[in-house]
Amino acid sequence: MKMRILVRLIFCIGLFQCQAYSQSGSMEEIRGGEFIPLYGTKTEIPVGDFLMDIYPVTNSEFLKFVEENPRWRKSEVKQLFADDNYLRNWKDDYTLADNMLPNAPVTNVSWYAAKNYCECQGKRLPTVDEWEYVAMASERQPDARTEKSYNQFILSWYETPNTYSKPIGQTFKNYWGIYDLHGLVWEWTSDFNSVMIGGESRKDSAGDNNLFCGAAAIGATDLMNYAAFMRYAFRGSMKARYSIKNLGFRCVQDIEKQNL
Repeated sequence: MKMRILVRLIFCIGLFQCQAYSQSGSMEEIRGGEFIPLYGTKTEIPVGDFLMDIYPVTNSEFLKFVEENPRWRKSEVKQLFADDNYLRNWKDDYTLADNMLPNAPVTNVSWYAAKNYCECQGKRLPTVDEWEYVAMASERQPDARTEKSYNQFILSWYETPNTYSKPIGQTFKNYWGIYDLHGLVWEWTSDFNSVMIGGESRKDSAGDNNLFCGAAAIGATDLMNYAAFMRYAFRGSMKARYSIKNLGFRCVQDIEKQNL
């Protein structure tokens, strides 16, 4: 227990200090509403209004972040906050590999690094519900989960290798004006343990506190949504310090904070 408290104190002290700067990417307003998530409840839940980055964070944007926040250099990052795969393909602390595009999404970053990146801009990572709410939109419909062609597109992407090396903006712009939620990289969310493994409540899970949402077939509201099952299964396999070659992120922002 004492060690856990110490770890949390180190996390709070170390990560909430950063050199703030403005990201070049723009955001779109997402009008909130209600939807039934895959797990946790069979009734609609509310999602409030918020802003979301139009594109995932790129290699060049994360490089600027690392330059201004040296604690996230690959040679300096603490093992507590990132595994050995962190920025694995970079030549060194400040140099991308020759085959890496500056405008491709950054990957091989841990949840801790992604979270601090967003915080340094006055933003945050999206919740699972926020991400899924926006990601269920096709080009014309805010909720395309029942469209066979839409789900087939997502599943086809899951079978395609190395999409993470492509530039951002290569997929369709969805109903909200957001690109690349499907077809480029998987993305971190903030509330990794918000979806339970068993039980009836979205908040009653004590089985996995790995700082990412859990996954299980129990209690699913749509047994035919294979694409969503794959996302939740992937999330459930993660820990916050993991750095995966096809896992990136984007930020969101509360609208009331934006207007201050």
